[in-house]
Amino acid sequence: MNQPINIFWFRRDLRLHDNVGFYEALQGKNKVLPIFIYDSEILEHLPKDDARVTFIYETLQNMRQLLQDAYGSGIAFYHGNPVSVYKQLLEDYTIETVYTNQDYEPYAIKRDSEINDLLNFHGVSLKTYKDQVIFEKDEIIKGNGTPYMVYTPYMKQWKTLFKTQSLRIYDTKPHLHNLIQQTNLPNLSLSELGFKPATQKIKAYKVTPSLIQNYEATRNFPAKDSTSHLGPHLRFGTVSIRDMVQKAVTEKNEVFWQELIWREFFMQILWHFPHTVTQSFKPQYDRILWRNNEIEFKLWCEGKTGYPLVDAGMRQLNQTGFLHNRVRMLVGSFLCKHLLIDWRWGEAYFAEKLHDYEMASNIGNWQWVAGCGVDAAPYFRIFNPTTQIEKFDKHLEYIKTWVPEFQELSYPTPIVDHAFARERCLKTYKSALQ
Repeated sequence: MNQPINIFWFRRDLRLHDNVGFYEALQGKNKVLPIFIYDSEILEHLPKDDARVTFIYETLQNMRQLLQDAYGSGIAFYHGNPVSVYKQLLEDYTIETVYTNQDYEPYAIKRDSEINDLLNFHGVSLKTYKDQVIFEKDEIIKGNGTPYMVYTPYMKQWKTLFKTQSLRIYDTKPHLHNLIQQTNLPNLSLSELGFKPATQKIKAYKVTPSLIQNYEATRNFPAKDSTSHLGPHLRFGTVSIRDMVQKAVTEKNEVFWQELIWREFFMQILWHFPHTVTQSFKPQYDRILWRNNEIEFKLWCEGKTGYPLVDAGMRQLNQTGFLHNRVRMLVGSFLCKHLLIDWRWGEAYFAEKLHDYEMASNIGNWQWVAGCGVDAAPYFRIFNPTTQIEKFDKHLEYIKTWVPEFQELSYPTPIVDHAFARERCLKTYKSALQ
């Protein structure tokens, strides 16, 4: 095709409306070819019935169908290494500019650098935009130019800066006629990607005024279905962060708003300190002599530790791909401190199982419970998995749902005594940190 085109590359922004990069692409003089690349570098590490892949696939097919029906266009789908895909695109089309939205994870930064080099070599420009966050990279830093490493001052500065700006909604609808007029763009089936439909389903999100207003009062009780289920939708961009922040501001709910800010806090930490993917933020914590007992890790994964609230959480995660945030902290603390198993083992397990897995938040939260991250819980803070029941599941509703046999003889005895595990943990951590 000799007529110059622009490309918009969908990634973590799977929506047509209020999508910054997509909006900017549609403003140009050239027709726009939307594409999505099923990245083989990522897919090859996932289970073949991964619910997230099914979710992405179904979302994109719906978007493609809408564009076909309403605008005689579509989305072109490719599978492979992104550099190889772009080499093919450069042969097939005369491309002037590639538009996309920023991604801040280490792999994405490396990938985008390689794509940029390839495009520049062919005289094609790559334009990237901020879309999945309100503030990115080093937009919020201390007066001395260094990043915030404690959440509360970061959050306060975030809110101060936010008040100086107005939230803009990027309305793409008036510009969708600028898409390339072609309905037979390359398509793929799940089986061609090497996957099969998942039995688990990613839940729809709910961000109603009543949920936001009651968020602080109900969010800590896992038996209540009172969380927003926003996680996967923010992760894959099926909702706009600007829209969600606007809802929090409209309802004047600071707690719900601050949960959204936590997400950005961890994102900027990962961007500033990419070594935290594999290393503790506080390097002395990498001296801890983890026990890493594989049998105990397996029992933790399966929800068979003999501690009902821990087991309920792990079974909920395994069966649904969702785990209530309060219980996430408990199961994480139990793994690291009761069993002395490396936080990286738990982080990797969550990465495989959680529908809302997001690298920055997952690593940030796991390092928090292990005591080795930014603004972390002190190492001597060790959750008691029994007293936590009294606080957060007093009537045993959550436990009865996921561990119905917990009062029967068949239920295992505790894998380790709490008092013994606590002392062992304190001794192990103390010796590593001296």
